[in-house]
Amino acid sequence: MALGVYISVPFCRTQCSFCNFASDVFSRAKMQGYVDRVVADVASAQALAQEYSAELPRDADSIYLGGGTPSTLAPDQLVQLFDAVRKNFDVSHNAEVTVECAPGTLTPEMIATLQRCGVNRVSLGVQSFVDQESRAVGRLHTRQIILDDITRLRAVGITEISVDLIAGLPHQTRESWLASLDDVIATEVPHVSVYMLEVDEDSRLGKELLAGGQRYHAHFVPKEDDVAEFYELACERLNAAGIMQYEISNFGRAGHESKHNLKYWTRQPYIGFGVDAHSMLRSRDAALDAIRFATNDSLERFESSSSLTRTDVTKESALEEEFFLGLRLNRGVNLQNLADRYGEALSAMQPRIPELTEQGLLQKTAASISLTTRGRLLSNEVFKRFLTSTVLSATTT
Repeated sequence: MALGVYISVPFCRTQCSFCNFASDVFSRAKMQGYVDRVVADVASAQALAQEYSAELPRDADSIYLGGGTPSTLAPDQLVQLFDAVRKNFDVSHNAEVTVECAPGTLTPEMIATLQRCGVNRVSLGVQSFVDQESRAVGRLHTRQIILDDITRLRAVGITEISVDLIAGLPHQTRESWLASLDDVIATEVPHVSVYMLEVDEDSRLGKELLAGGQRYHAHFVPKEDDVAEFYELACERLNAAGIMQYEISNFGRAGHESKHNLKYWTRQPYIGFGVDAHSMLRSRDAALDAIRFATNDSLERFESSSSLTRTDVTKESALEEEFFLGLRLNRGVNLQNLADRYGEALSAMQPRIPELTEQGLLQKTAASISLTTRGRLLSNEVFKRFLTSTVLSATTT
């Protein structure tokens, strides 16, 4: 299978209050040193794979720059990253090449650089088309800037555009959420991602919500039941518009699903570079199915150490992954395919299926199982049921 290449760019113009990613606002002086380090890591990838007894395909059919906001890098730094990937991997002529961009960062020079680098897909971190909601979480763009960016991308031939939306932002109502859905449908973009606001201590807004405070407009965050309704409305409206749900958070017109992200859910090989980047490669060791490894999750630790956290994926663990990753997809998991690959090991999972079906969380056809609408809202609960007491072997190297 061809490889997916991911590069993390942890730099932002401003940090959104809801963000729980390994990204922040740093000085431009940090950026060049970071780019140089990533380029060096790309060059040493084959050596790392040999050290881990892992298979690293030379052929790559997807490149994804995420963050953070990759479009905050200087144009020559983006060129440097893409040159490194193409120097060390054989990137197919029809590869999907995606860069995440914040609306308002797409200057004429940046768009020209994306073209030069062979970028054919842009993921816009819109989150909301309602200016009040955007301002409340620290976004710097407006609805008009979003629409202008989409127009200018299309003008230069970049038509594969994905828009991210978040259900549950402060000040969001049913009416304002429907307005954002109407706007994204009206743009006729081929791909939309819809996420429900995560409430945890890894973001400023989440921490304030848990504390019952009012900073970051926390007291204007919709109730949990309302957010669930917003998600269901998105599924209904986008599907009706031909932007079909194919994964819990992702919707695409036919033939426009994210090739790169599908690698994660179908357990195809991918390698990540930069802060908090994750990789999965097939193992050459017959006793293992795959090797997973990840970099440090802070820029400071990444700069000071080259250590990686490694996880050996056993055959049993791989089967668990088939369920909790494959069930994210609307098409679900093909049980016959798993039986052919994993044999008797599948029998340990079988009793969970009728239980979850009776609870209205799974639906079963002759060959496959998939999440119901309710199951998607409670997906983490479903996934836990397919985990056993197996402890993966994790080491830091």
